[in-house]
Amino acid sequence: MMIKRLLIFCGLLSCFAFTITTTQDRLQEKFDKAIKSTYEVKDYQLESITALGNIEEKIPAKTAAKNLSRISVQGELIGYTYLGTAPSKKKKFEYVVLFDKDLKIKKSKVLIYREDYGLQIGSQRWLKQFIGMTPDSKVEYGGNIAAISGATISASSMARAVNNVLKTMHILKQENQL
Repeated sequence: MMIKRLLIFCGLLSCFAFTITTTQDRLQEKFDKAIKSTYEVKDYQLESITALGNIEEKIPAKTAAKNLSRISVQGELIGYTYLGTAPSKKKKFEYVVLFDKDLKIKKSKVLIYREDYGLQIGSQRWLKQFIGMTPDSKVEYGGNIAAISGATISASSMARAVNNVLKTMHILKQENQL
C-alpha cells in the first residue's frame, strides 16, 4: 500500500514537473519568436541589465530576475527587451515590451495568458497603442490607452505594467545604466 502511494505521488510529481518545463519552454519559444519577428532577425544576443547600487529600490519594474536585456546582432545594439509577469483576474500572464535602440516601444505582446476571459488584451489592435511610447511617456488606462469592456482587470494591469517598464527605463537612462 505504501509503495502504491509512493508511485502515485512520483507520477503526479513528474507530471507537474513536465507541465512547468513545458510552460517555460513555451514562454521561451514565444519570447524568441517575438524578438525575431519584431526586429526581423534570425539570430541575436541578449545581455542582461541589472540595476546597480540602490537604483533597484527606486525602479518599479525590477531587473534582478534578468528580465531586462539589451538585444544585439553581431555586437551592434538593435534594442531592448523587458519580459515581465502581471496579474489578471485570478492568475498571472507573461508579457514582453520591445524597444528600439532609442528606447521607443516597437511592440508589446502578451506571451502567455491563462484566463478564460479578457483575452482581448492580447490583440495587436489594442496593444499597438503602446507603440512609439518612450520613457518620458505616461500610460493612462482609460485615457491615452483605451479601456476594454470585459477585460478591465487584465487591461488595466497590462497598462500599469507597461507604465512601470517605461518609468524603469527612464530612471535607468538618467542613471546611465542602459
